[in-house]
This record gives sequence, C-alpha cells and structure tokens, in this order.
Amino acid sequence: MKNAAILLLLTFVFVSARAVNPDLPTQTVRGTVTDKLTHTSLPGANVVILNTNPVVGTATDIDGKFKLTKVTVGRVSLKITFMGYKDVILSNLNLNTGKELVIEAEMEENIILQKGVEIRAERNKANAGNEMTTVSSRSFTVEETQRYAGSRNDVARMASNYAGMTGSNDARNDIIIRGNSPLGLLWRMEGVEIPNPNHWGSPTSSGGPVCMINNNVLSNSDFLTGAFPAEYGNAVSGVFDLKMRNGNNEKHEFLGQIGFNGVEAGAEGPISREHTLLPGCFFQNQSSQN
Repeated sequence: MKNAAILLLLTFVFVSARAVNPDLPTQTVRGTVTDKLTHTSLPGANVVILNTNPVVGTATDIDGKFKLTKVTVGRVSLKITFMGYKDVILSNLNLNTGKELVIEAEMEENIILQKGVEIRAERNKANAGNEMTTVSSRSFTVEETQRYAGSRNDVARMASNYAGMTGSNDARNDIIIRGNSPLGLLWRMEGVEIPNPNHWGSPTSSGGPVCMINNNVLSNSDFLTGAFPAEYGNAVSGVFDLKMRNGNNEKHEFLGQIGFNGVEAGAEGPISREHTLLPGCFFQNQSSQN
C-alpha cells in the first residue's frame, strides 16, 4: 500500500511538470522588408514578435531579409521598426506547423513637415467634381479572405462585404456593384483577362456557386469599383485584378484541408534541390462539391 502511494505521487509530479512545460510545436517566420515607394531593401530593420518573454526578434540582413526559427505556432503579431520609417505592426498572423510564414513588409518614410506649403491651381473642368472617384478601389490580402464573415475562402464572397456591393444569395457569389449587372465585372489574373472563374458559372453572370481560384495561391490583389485606369478597357461595373504569389523557394511544404470547396491538397517548394537556381512553385489539387 505504501509503495502504491509513492508511485501515485511520482506520477502526479511528472504529469504536473509536463503541464507546466509542454513541448509545443514550432515553425519558422521569415520574409523581406522593403521601402514602399522605391521597393529597395532595408537592411538593419528590427523585427520583433510581440507578447513574447523573453523577447524574440532579429534584424534584416543586407538584402532586407530576416528569419525567425522555432517560433511557437498559433496567432502571432510582428512589429517592424526602422529609423526614419513608420512602424509596421502585423497583427494576428496565423502560424501553423505545416507551412512557414513568409512576409513581404513595406515600410513608409516618416516625413515631418516643418513649414506649411500653399499650392494654388485652377480647376480643370474636364475632371470630375467629385473627388471621391479617386478612391473607388482597394487592395485585399489572402488573410482577409479567411476572416470576412461568409467568405468561405472565396474572394468574390469576401468582396460582397464592401460598401456598395450586393450579393444575389448564399448559393452564388455574384457581385452586384451599385446596381450594375454581375456580367459587368471584369476578372484579370497577372494582367490577363479571364472568363468566369467559377464552377457551374452562368453565361449571363460572372459568378457561380463555387470559385475555382483557391486563395492559397494568391498574393495581395486589387478590387476596383469605378474610375478604372485605361488598362481596364473592358470593365463596366468593377474589376478583380488578381496576383499569384511565389512559392517557397527554400523548403518543400504540404497542405491539406477539408471545407466548403471540398477536399484540397497542396504542395510547394523548389523544383530542384539547388533551390538557389530555380524559383519556388505551387501545385494544387482541388475537388469541389456543389
């Protein structure tokens, strides 16, 4: 009886020690820091993960690149500082075990005006009087497609949350911009116009039940709802200008998930073991269900 009590006490102590110091999974956070205007690299910028004790951080190298290893997975927030530039804070980034977190941060110069400057000019009557026409566009990130209510990782459903946008119903992702027909929406990918990018799309609309463009392969893209530049000559109501992201050129990574779009399996990494010679790539196999 005495030996059993001692064994039970030792077991309790071991379990308590494991609970206090669990072996948590970790992942790598890396990326580049550049000037927002000139797109040149910023060596020596400080990159710190917030709410860590002791503080976890590093500085960018001569090419503006940084790497933080063995970062505990979960939601992380980064703060990037550099003398002469405004601080950049990236909040609640999703860090998981199956994929490195690669960040491309742009910093804006912190300009301090010493004296006021007055500029006078006559209004050009050929221009629109409403100055708000210059802001009928916005950029969105992949992270936003994962956070917007009802987006289901679909960029079209995400855009229906913007002001002035109306969706048809929950079964389709048609976008009605200020009362215009969904057929007037122009889709572009890497500068090339594409047709309806949805499964079971209708010929009278640019929408459908399920989008075949997976948000995991997209980079920061633009959504315009008016005052289009000349390059969008075929646009009537709006423009989705999508950009593809670069794959991981240093490490092979794999992704698998089950959701509204069906079963998804993805893989990315360098084509050759000499990863410095070939760029990264991303392959995806997606099975969609109605």
